[in-house]
Amino acid sequence: NMFTSIVGNVFGFKALRALRLEDLRIPPSYSKTFQGPPHGIQVERDKLNKYGRPLLGCTIKPKLGLSAKNYGRAVYECLRGGLDFTKDDENVNSQPFMRWRDRFLFCA
Repeated sequence: NMFTSIVGNVFGFKALRALRLEDLRIPPSYSKTFQGPPHGIQVERDKLNKYGRPLLGCTIKPKLGLSAKNYGRAVYECLRGGLDFTKDDENVNSQPFMRWRDRFLFCA
């Protein structure tokens, strides 16, 4: 999430005409906190019972401004339309207008 938070949001600013990342240094102490994924793609396929094709997912947008109920509706429509999963934008967390628990209850 660190890379997305630093680079993704900056590169997404519409006001920028051009931007280039020339160097990014990640402290070894930070890198050591990531031990890798807990399991491979086969475990995910087994959980979803999806084989022989790519797994399809999306991030719900807009990430800000939706109520928990409308967010849950967007998740429902995505899954009903054939996606295998959706995910929160990394920076959504728990906002005053859409608390994490409320979002969870509408999506579960």
